Amino acid sequence: MKSEAMENDSSVTEFILMGLTDQPELQLPLFFLFLVNYAVTVVGNLSLMNLIFLNSHLHTPMYFFLFNLSFIDFCYSFVFTPKMLMSFVSERNIISFAGCMTQLFFYCFFVNSECYVLTAMAYDRYVAICQPLLYRVVMSPRVCSLLMLGSYLMGFAGAMVHTGCMIRLSFCDCNLINHYMCDIVPLLQLSCSSTYANELAKSVVVGTVIIVSSLIIFISYALILYNIIHMSSAKGWSKAMSTCGSHIVAVGLFYGSGLLTHVKPSSSGSVDQGKYFSLIYTFVVPALNPLIYSLRNKDVKVALKRTLKRVTN
Repeated sequence: MKSEAMENDSSVTEFILMGLTDQPELQLPLFFLFLVNYAVTVVGNLSLMNLIFLNSHLHTPMYFFLFNLSFIDFCYSFVFTPKMLMSFVSERNIISFAGCMTQLFFYCFFVNSECYVLTAMAYDRYVAICQPLLYRVVMSPRVCSLLMLGSYLMGFAGAMVHTGCMIRLSFCDCNLINHYMCDIVPLLQLSCSSTYANELAKSVVVGTVIIVSSLIIFISYALILYNIIHMSSAKGWSKAMSTCGSHIVAVGLFYGSGLLTHVKPSSSGSVDQGKYFSLIYTFVVPALNPLIYSLRNKDVKVALKRTLKRVTN
């Protein structure tokens, strides 16, 4: 698909998203694959949110954060998937300038918010394992609410910075985005004006998110590991590991795929590699999180049985 150039001295009013592939034989299989992924994401996260809301024994700080994580993943799926599905069945995958900036804003908002929610969950696990007697006091409803409010506000601030800097740029030549979404780097590559401020804002915002969240998560789990090693009871050791296992897997998938996406080798195929790696945290992680937190979780299984019993009776 060739890029569309606008007339001289005119600005781009719409973009063309290249999508994942231009091979016709892959369009239909990919459509059904992402449709199934979308259904799993929506049903899984909605189900987990309903279980937490309807069962009072899940009204604890850990499940409060998990409820918000599922809420973010549920909303997150609406940012990309409908547009992605349309790209497989339409000849040209066009998105307006306003639509592109809106997608960019919500992408940055939900990604940043999820980073901070995962960080809050690590702190919650630290308090639960290392300071169990003070858990109810330290992780009070007020503290939990403030942590979540801070996560959303930090996500909103980061999204506003990225989107505000992007809107001020001029796009006056090529309007073909080598991606399936309006991401920061592909958009910067299309700009015909200086992107220095954008690069600086990207470094500051992304650096702040990574440094703050990674540092808190690392310290939390270092202290947890120290306490686990000094536990005399094998039962206590097993319980501590089981409560942290799901979160470690979720953090590993989210941050691992993010690093693979943005820490790219200097090669001609690095743009495509980043595009494919980004599929993990935009589509795979939101679908897997409900499964990760429910398959080995006794509390969720009990809540599911109780809910099904209420429905059937």
